[in-house]
Amino acid sequence: MLQQAWAGIDIGKGHHHAVVIDSEGNRLLSRRVANSEDELLNLIAQVLDLADEVTWAVDICTGGATLLLALLVAHRQQVLYISSTMVNRAAGGYRGAGKTDARDAIVIADQARMRRGLTALRVDEELIVELQMLVARRRDLVADRTRMVNRLREQLLALCPALERTLDVTNKGPLVLLTGYQRPADLRRLGPARLEEWLRARKVKGAQALAVTAVQAARSQSTTLPGEQMAALLVAQLAEGVMTLNEQIKTIEQLIEDRFHRHELAEVIESMPGIGVVLGAEFLAATGGSLDQFASADHLAGYAGLAPVPHDSGRVSGNLHRPRRYNRALNRVFYTSALVSIQHNPESRRFYDRKRSEGKRHTQAVLALARRRVNVLWALIRDRRSYQLTPPQVQAA
Repeated sequence: MLQQAWAGIDIGKGHHHAVVIDSEGNRLLSRRVANSEDELLNLIAQVLDLADEVTWAVDICTGGATLLLALLVAHRQQVLYISSTMVNRAAGGYRGAGKTDARDAIVIADQARMRRGLTALRVDEELIVELQMLVARRRDLVADRTRMVNRLREQLLALCPALERTLDVTNKGPLVLLTGYQRPADLRRLGPARLEEWLRARKVKGAQALAVTAVQAARSQSTTLPGEQMAALLVAQLAEGVMTLNEQIKTIEQLIEDRFHRHELAEVIESMPGIGVVLGAEFLAATGGSLDQFASADHLAGYAGLAPVPHDSGRVSGNLHRPRRYNRALNRVFYTSALVSIQHNPESRRFYDRKRSEGKRHTQAVLALARRRVNVLWALIRDRRSYQLTPPQVQAA
């Protein structure tokens, strides 16, 4: 039996392709395997019979890879992650011009054999997995809502530009109004008093002001635009759709809040100015709920894309730019929380103003603040203490 082997798995939905190589890169096994528990267990047993130690590598770590990864962890196997981008770039250095699952699996296995510093995968605890699912679902719903709001504005513009200018369709009141009344003629005929009564019956806050604003906008247009009846129908449907998405997002956020506050680091993370429940949950989801995988605050900053890397060439030196590979979700957490803290935390505001006075642009100043906040949050989590404006004094020994 060999001492060591490397197994590369090209992940698919219904099937995976596995290739095992030895220390010289010679192929020991190449087979297609169904994405089912029995088939995967059979593959794992077959591969483990080939060598005393096997290093596994995959190009996808979510979705179709979940069952395989869980079985590998149950068998105490080391699994490395090689992104699809890395696989595609490396494939150019191998023989053959075609692209097949078997060829990709060979590239994955060989890269795992030769490269150093690849990320080792681990199966996160149940709470973190739930947070990752909820955060991803909320992100999708928010994107859907943004798209639908933009479509609603576009459709309302084709119906009555004055209504599109005056109604804030991100708020509940205007959305409720548009589910019942869309055409300027209908609003003029109804009048502000009856419209206010209709809105109050549906528990809309600020019904009087909204009714007056909507009717005034309707009175500014007496021309009937082409396709008005169909536009009105679509506006009503889109308004209903936005309200439905709002309810779904609210439900997801309640689930996120419940799971977030169960985590041992929730109080520490939430104490950081600018980080609330949603951003805190996104932080836990992006880091796996622990900083054990990061050797230092600098390592965490690099993972978040907040530690510039050199980009020198020829006579040009001292060039720094954001690394190509970084966790964009974690970058968003630190950047967004920095923006929020500028508005609500005096210390963050002073740091931001100082960077601006040094000639930095707005985005540069916010990124500098975000980088500094990585160090602060790292120290808070390391010491398991909440944020204080004045750090505690360390007693001399």
